Amino acid sequence: MEGYITKGIGGFYYVRTQTGIVECKARGIFRKRGITPVAGDNVVLSADGSAIDEIKPRRNVFVRPPVANLDVLFIVASTTQPVPSTLILDELTAAAVYKDVQPVLVITKADLSAATPLIEAYTASTIPVICLDYESGEGLDDIRARIRGNLCAFCGNSGVGKSTLLNALAPGLRRETGQISQKLGRGRHTTREVEIFEVCGGRIADTPGFASLDARKICRIPKEELQHTFPEFEPYFGQCRFTGCSHRTETGCALRQALAEGKISPTRYQSYLTMYEEASQLKEWEP
Repeated sequence: MEGYITKGIGGFYYVRTQTGIVECKARGIFRKRGITPVAGDNVVLSADGSAIDEIKPRRNVFVRPPVANLDVLFIVASTTQPVPSTLILDELTAAAVYKDVQPVLVITKADLSAATPLIEAYTASTIPVICLDYESGEGLDDIRARIRGNLCAFCGNSGVGKSTLLNALAPGLRRETGQISQKLGRGRHTTREVEIFEVCGGRIADTPGFASLDARKICRIPKEELQHTFPEFEPYFGQCRFTGCSHRTETGCALRQALAEGKISPTRYQSYLTMYEEASQLKEWEP
């Protein structure tokens, strides 16, 4: 019997099969091999359906959010309450690109504050940006179309409206929505574990909220590979004066020239510098 894990909690895993949801445990062999089953894993169950016998090869796997075999990562950001961190958004999009997942930036609360700065930051990146308007329904059909036929995850800081968005996409899910803490400027974690739902002709994963440190633990990107996770940098590869240009301080850097000409977002480039410096500080043996 085969299926995929919809969620795991307390050592139990819930696997959707052709005959319905099966509750089971994982074989001890996975723990010995240092493998943890996660939502999205395609698995083979024992004959009696009580245990996961095999985890099929993964297309990709994320630690945060803990989900495997993603096709699309929707990164939800609000214009205010909480104010978006461009560094965290860029870390999330870079992680998605690095793992061959399509990142899509979804902007909420555009009625409370202008979304223009976020839109402009990603104009040259080729990363899709969707602005939501719940009153008119603008943006929802675009999201539904991107979900269809794919396994998707929704991530972003607590309080940006992930659960509200999921309610709008599939009201039947009746996801709990949290109240924003005006004092702290961030939301309470209303979602405690990743859970996958079949809606909109595809599958979506509701994920716990992110803190800044969580975003940096999604995956480790070597500093040499970092430039390839910013799609707007690609047209300038091979045009720099020096081979192996890191695009930071070298003279004759085509990418920094494009930055000076306004062809690359200053905030995106600053995120690259910050992420490059952090990657440079890590030792080979560090996770």
